[in-house]
Amino acid sequence: MAKKTKTRDITIVDEKGAFSILFKRFSGDKKEYDFEGLSALRHLLSNEKARLLHVIKTKKPKSIYALARILERDFKTVSDDIKLLERFGFLDLISEKTGKRERLRPVIVVDSIKIEIKV
Repeated sequence: MAKKTKTRDITIVDEKGAFSILFKRFSGDKKEYDFEGLSALRHLLSNEKARLLHVIKTKKPKSIYALARILERDFKTVSDDIKLLERFGFLDLISEKTGKRERLRPVIVVDSIKIEIKV
């Protein structure tokens, strides 16, 4: 059986001379997020976030800390980026315990992004 793809739908709509953005969690899902404008979308889809997603996909780090080390970035900023991407459904954080410690392993849950602009 073929693997079902998970697509992130982003719709940009012209409303009264300004663009507003509707962001659906997955195709067919009724839950939507409102963005304040294109700058919020640009922040979400920045080159640094694309690099972060690429590293998660290719290197499969075991924790956010390991991801920050691979990216050679500050743990706090990587953690903030991860939380934003998780909030909008690009990835999940899987809790894993090692002894008394718990770590969160980032896992990508989408395989495509579709952006539609309606004017």
